[in-house]
Amino acid sequence: MSLSRRQLLAGGSAVGAVTAPAWRSSPAAAHATGGVLTGFDRLAADGYRALEGQRVGVVTNPTGVTRDLRHVIDVMHGDERVDLVAVFGPEHGFRGTAQAGGSEGRHVDPATGLPVYDTYLRSGRPLADIFTASGVDTVVYDIQDAGARFYTYIWTLYDCMEAAALAGRRFVVLDRPNPVTGRAALGPVLHPEFATFVGRRSISQAHGMTVTELALLFNGVFLTKPVELEIVRMSGWRRADFFDATGLPWVPPSPNMPTPDTALAYAGTCLFEGTNLSEGRGTTRPFELLGADGVDRSWAEAANAAGLSGVRLREAYFTPAFSTFAGKTVGGVQLHVHDRTSFDPVRTGIALLVTAKRSWSGFAWRADHWIDSLTGSATVRTMIDAGAGTDEVTGAWQDELAAFDAVRRTYLYYR
Repeated sequence: MSLSRRQLLAGGSAVGAVTAPAWRSSPAAAHATGGVLTGFDRLAADGYRALEGQRVGVVTNPTGVTRDLRHVIDVMHGDERVDLVAVFGPEHGFRGTAQAGGSEGRHVDPATGLPVYDTYLRSGRPLADIFTASGVDTVVYDIQDAGARFYTYIWTLYDCMEAAALAGRRFVVLDRPNPVTGRAALGPVLHPEFATFVGRRSISQAHGMTVTELALLFNGVFLTKPVELEIVRMSGWRRADFFDATGLPWVPPSPNMPTPDTALAYAGTCLFEGTNLSEGRGTTRPFELLGADGVDRSWAEAANAAGLSGVRLREAYFTPAFSTFAGKTVGGVQLHVHDRTSFDPVRTGIALLVTAKRSWSGFAWRADHWIDSLTGSATVRTMIDAGAGTDEVTGAWQDELAAFDAVRRTYLYYR
């Protein structure tokens, strides 16, 4: 099934009340000095005028830090110009103590005494009720994204925007870089019937957007009731910038996203969560190491023969400390990206699935067809099962990707 531009727009609405004062409108000068100012940097530099007279709650996690690695909650809590009354924690928690699929629950933050509310897997009216109970007037979002549709923080953003609209609260999004650039949208577009928390709405597998651009897209296309939205842009970030060009410190946004290199591979290799292979969780190189018991060097040979741009696959053996094959030495591959500008993570992920199935007799999809939730439809799984090659599989989504990209481009503002 292909999604047309009209289908992508269906059920949406016009962009809600979006305020973008002049001081936040130009992503100008910092690039010349070799540094990026995040949305929080610019909000603080302006004396928090966007939050004046508001009781504020912040949706954040350990990535919500300043350039000198102070957490934005600690900074705002210590500033009398901000009436900070609540924190909202996503998957892995506000302070980041929980593994994948977990959160920290409702508690009081010992460092600040602020109440911390759990947003993980909450949406709609139940989440709106949390915002109401917290007593906030404005909800602020500040979390570092990884650039992939199935990285759940962007759906925390979506759910919180929707809930804030239901609760009649303002919503302010503080921008941070897309660590793998904003050059292009890649991969299949989610089909609505496959919507889950790893993909609420019809966007591509690698979206090529920042969180404020996504917020504008969500508000303008997908939210039935737009929220009163204000975005605080970065300055100094350009669409072709990888994270190491920003001058910002990398804080792992989740336990298995330790480096920007992880994020570079993640939009493709996370697909192995939908198989019986290890995606490298429990190693020092999650999503760069892939393997299973019984895999030999033929997989690396087949993958390298696929002619993938910007990457080589090394025969590798590893022992995950936890997760799939915990404590067992397995064989597989390690990705070595040597030209990240030409590297296509989604095409690479598909090629690795195709070659894994062809070179290892033990290959299997997860019984719950989780791969369909990750790719956004049954197309990838059924085509690979039918013997399709990488070009055939990636060619199947080009029309729907082009339709999404036409919509996406109307919400981009960085050059």
